[in-house]
Amino acid sequence: MDLALSGFHHVKLPVTDVVRSRDWYERVLGLQTHIEFVEDGTLMGIAMRDANDTVDLAVRHDPIRAAALAGFDPVALRVPGTRDLDTWKRRLDDLAEPHGGIVTGHAGQVLVGLHDPDGIEIRLYAPAGDGSGGSDEL
Repeated sequence: MDLALSGFHHVKLPVTDVVRSRDWYERVLGLQTHIEFVEDGTLMGIAMRDANDTVDLAVRHDPIRAAALAGFDPVALRVPGTRDLDTWKRRLDDLAEPHGGIVTGHAGQVLVGLHDPDGIEIRLYAPAGDGSGGSDEL
């Protein structure tokens, strides 16, 4: 039996306000909506994708679960290298988007402390092997 996996299809996050979250993910991460989920005339979720078709992220109206995830970091987006991480840091600074800076993680450099409108932390990770080391940050 072949049980091969080839990556993630998408990640879905709960949110309190779909439109507010869509606007944040568009403005901050550059994701664009490609599917809207409307139920009984109400927008209940969206699927978003980056310009290179490498990241698919969905958000779904679910305030209780969104509140439960506040402060947690369920998503770490990979960037090619530390220079790219520096570029992301500058972008966030230009947008006046709060974050915790770049730290050394177990598997590379990590931009931490970026929170979506519901307080869910989205991390940006540059893989090890480009001069980064390890620490206790994950």
